Amino acid sequence: MDRWAEYRRKLGRRGEELAAAYLEHAGIRVVARNWRAPGGAGEIDIVGRDGPFLVVAEVKTRGSLRYGHPVEAINAGKRRRLRQLGRSWARLHGCPPWPLRVDGVCLLVTDGRVFVSHERGMA
Repeated sequence: MDRWAEYRRKLGRRGEELAAAYLEHAGIRVVARNWRAPGGAGEIDIVGRDGPFLVVAEVKTRGSLRYGHPVEAINAGKRRRLRQLGRSWARLHGCPPWPLRVDGVCLLVTDGRVFVSHERGMA
């Protein structure tokens, strides 16, 4: 693996750790991480419970804003796929899929500092 790919992998893993801690601190109970749907249909970064809501969270981590804010990477197609994956997760785990909420947890990690943006209920 080249150095750039290794850097991105480590940054992404660190971002997911920080995002899970952030969500727990915000009162969202993390119940699953990096869940892969059967048949390769996709992956959910974090599944959580926020009161009655099943929360499906996509985590995006960047080291700079060179390619835009991380939230820009969670487009309408990605949100639609996350809703489908959330319903699949609920069905396979025997829990109601509604109400379902798609959140984005976006992290900018730069100069030893971390900036977090939590976008709740991305339409």
